[in-house]
Amino acid sequence: MYKILLVDDEVEIRSGLKNYFPWNNLGFEVIHDCENGRKALAYLEENQVDVILTDIRMPIMDGIELAKKIFDDKKQKKVILLSGYKDFHYAKEAMKYGVVNYIVKPGKFDEIQEVFTDLKKQLDTDISTKYSKTYPNYTENIIETIKAFTIKNYADISLEDLSNLCKMSPNYISTFFKVNTGKNFSTYVTEIRMKKAAEMLSDFHYKTYEISSLVGYTNPKNFTRVFKKFYGVTPREYRKPKEVPVSHE
Repeated sequence: MYKILLVDDEVEIRSGLKNYFPWNNLGFEVIHDCENGRKALAYLEENQVDVILTDIRMPIMDGIELAKKIFDDKKQKKVILLSGYKDFHYAKEAMKYGVVNYIVKPGKFDEIQEVFTDLKKQLDTDISTKYSKTYPNYTENIIETIKAFTIKNYADISLEDLSNLCKMSPNYISTFFKVNTGKNFSTYVTEIRMKKAAEMLSDFHYKTYEISSLVGYTNPKNFTRVFKKFYGVTPREYRKPKEVPVSHE
């Protein structure tokens, strides 16, 4: 879970955002809240957080000042602003201080969900890139582990399986694989399944619907559709014996 520090001088806003939005479903948790930027900075001196969700207008130290201080101190935190309609120009101006996005108060469910879903992808990518540069052998080992497990369990595999194997969240596994291979995990699984299906099609003891089931497709029509998209022909067409040219000499 990525940690959020919530900063807003309105108790109702803090309480509503902290207690009534399903942060866990998006991979976040609000670990602390405070009423102004100065208290937020004091908390940051002693605690690690990933995201600061802060109001723009607050007494003592507002959200813009807080964002500037975080930016100047090179704390490498993601800052998202809560702003009223009249504060749009302030929110846009704050982008130069590394603010990644802003949400219109009081914060509609769909808007918060969209902003933090995008932010989760950014954070996952940042971590994956950092690990790739810092621990190249670690990254290579994880990718090879994922590939080996997939080749062995291609017919019945999920990101949850890999999550348990690699001790990473399912979403992070997906991002990690894409960043380090340039390929979506789902695409990789499909490639493995289609290659295995092609091998089985060369053995006429297997029925097409049996192959469909063996490579992980409960619906033969879906299998045929994916196979044709991958190879350009249906499984039945792929299986037809190739015509041998007859010599007229």
